Amino acid sequence: MINIALFEPEIPPNTGNIIRLAANTGCQLHLIEPLGFALDDKKLRRAGLDYHEFAGIHTHKNWPAFVSAARGATIYGLSTKGSRHYHEVNFASGDFLVFGPETRGLPEAIRSELGVDRLLKIPMRADSRSLNLSNAAALVTYEAWRQLDFDGAST
Repeated sequence: MINIALFEPEIPPNTGNIIRLAANTGCQLHLIEPLGFALDDKKLRRAGLDYHEFAGIHTHKNWPAFVSAARGATIYGLSTKGSRHYHEVNFASGDFLVFGPETRGLPEAIRSELGVDRLLKIPMRADSRSLNLSNAAALVTYEAWRQLDFDGAST
């Protein structure tokens, strides 16, 4: 399945929504510290999460620890500064989708490390700034899952 990773997420309700997204799609969720909240934050729980939805969450102390844990899998970053649209990629099981913090996106150093081919964007109107983090994660996650024939989905 696909892995979703949030680099230094800041807003608990967005992360709560993405926890539910991961649980409903069978994705693993990776949170790269520092987080802008505690995992037991009441705002996170306000998203109506059940305890079982926290089962597929992994935390990483920083970016290098995350990359090490990814063990050579393909890591795609999502950014308004990407040059390829997310739907142009052929996703594979085990790939990682990395989203940056809500207020600043993925840092330039990470964008450079990933390179042009692995830095993706979501098409938007020219006068748009960005989408909400949980909406962006849902769009790209469902496209990747669609490409994997919705493996594991109920019939």
